[in-house]
Amino acid sequence: MQKEPMLKETYVKLSKELEHLKTTERAAIAKAIDEARELGDLKENAEYHAAKEKQGLMEARIAELTDIISRAQIVDPSALAHKRICFGSTVVLTDQKSQEEVCYTIVGGQESNPPKGLISIQSPMARALIGKEEGDEVQLNLPSGKKTYEIEEVFYKKIVLGE
Repeated sequence: MQKEPMLKETYVKLSKELEHLKTTERAAIAKAIDEARELGDLKENAEYHAAKEKQGLMEARIAELTDIISRAQIVDPSALAHKRICFGSTVVLTDQKSQEEVCYTIVGGQESNPPKGLISIQSPMARALIGKEEGDEVQLNLPSGKKTYEIEEVFYKKIVLGE
């Protein structure tokens, strides 16, 4: 069972969502199914089928959240050294061909948001970067082809989610 590293903030958010689904949403959907049953013939009862479909999606999400939470490993990146790239490190890279600079922060899969520069620790790029330090070169096989980056800077900055 692979651990799922995440920030405490994410763990709390997922736990609250799971609790809400189990208590509030389950009861609401059960009530909707009962009300739809009272409308008669279930074969042609659109309300019943919609409520059952919603129930199936909710139960799948509950199972997914239960799995993620059971594998959660809460990490406080502020307590790590960040001399070498690790969970929570912000990394400034320079493309050796185009000299273009990019900046990424390595986070858990649940926090990942590549357009905002948050990449999952399970991503191929993060895996290649973990353990490296400033001045190292890293060659990455990206969907756009092979690229070589120089690691310009490794540091910690507070990760702000949900902006």
